[in-house]
Amino acid sequence: MGVRVFVASSSGSVAIKKKQQDVVRFLEANKIEFEEVDITMSEEQRQWMYRSIPPEKRPAQGNPLPPQIFNGDRYCGAEP
Repeated sequence: MGVRVFVASSSGSVAIKKKQQDVVRFLEANKIEFEEVDITMSEEQRQWMYRSIPPEKRPAQGNPLPPQIFNGDRYCGAEP
């Protein structure tokens, strides 16, 4: 399991869509292999993403928003 980018294909937010595209383009431009995981298509993957983000990295209110980046099971961060 390598780099995984958690995205939401059906996000209504233009800002979130742009951040997701920026992350994907960066990885592609740098020839970094990754898997794009659409959390809108899998409740199991969405819940895994939520549980796997360290508490100190979670937003004060609400759920973490995509894109979220992991290398294996290690949380790497979110695109600000």
